[in-house]
Amino acid sequence: MAFTYRVRGRGNFDPDDSKPFRISRSKLDLFLECPKCFYLDQRLGIGRPSTYPLTLNIAVDELLKKEFDILREEKRPHEIMLKYGVDAVPFRHADLDKWRNAMSQGVEFVDEKTNLSVRGGIDDVWINSSGELMVVDYKATSKKDEITLGGDLGAQYKRQMEVYQWLLRKNGFKVSNTGYFVYVNGRKDAEKFDGKLEFDMILLPCAGDPSWIDELLPQIKECLIGDVIPKNNDNCQYCSYRFEAVSADVNNRKKNAKK
Repeated sequence: MAFTYRVRGRGNFDPDDSKPFRISRSKLDLFLECPKCFYLDQRLGIGRPSTYPLTLNIAVDELLKKEFDILREEKRPHEIMLKYGVDAVPFRHADLDKWRNAMSQGVEFVDEKTNLSVRGGIDDVWINSSGELMVVDYKATSKKDEITLGGDLGAQYKRQMEVYQWLLRKNGFKVSNTGYFVYVNGRKDAEKFDGKLEFDMILLPCAGDPSWIDELLPQIKECLIGDVIPKNNDNCQYCSYRFEAVSADVNNRKKNAKK
């Protein structure tokens, strides 16, 4: 019996299609995480199981955008900039709302060498006194430990920042190597809830180097045009689950067939 799968609504990569293939910032990360999962997703339309949206984080993002937009109109720095000595103000641009909407637009650039259209949705952009744009990303959490950009998650956040820096540069903007994460940490030390959460706000600088992106895109294109599913990353939990589930199913069928 042939294996069949349900292809999702959006377009998958077609080697015979001459139009640029749109690839999101998160799919670049997926390729780095596991080429097999990337190929199944982007070429065959078999995506990983979806996760529930982090609705509280989304609410925090929206409120932070509103807060910085007020100062954007007034051309004034936010108190977090003054506290950390960042010489900048929120950047005003006619396309800012488009840049923020990753689903419909985002910041986009077509790489002519690979015919891949890379896009990503940014949270915010500041501009310093030297006229350089500074990529800003909002993050929300609630933890007692010191917040840093260490570990696998921090590395992922750094790559996210670098993709946005790369995209803005490819669109002709002068971009600072330093971006910032506006981190809000939900406090748990209140005596009671009272229907509200209190947050501490910190600012984490991030020195970006997007040079890896130009090296990665040809690898992604080679993967996409191939007719053979690439090998999975040994540390991929999704591939491990698929392998164990199929193995268990095959063994179970063999066992029952002998009865």
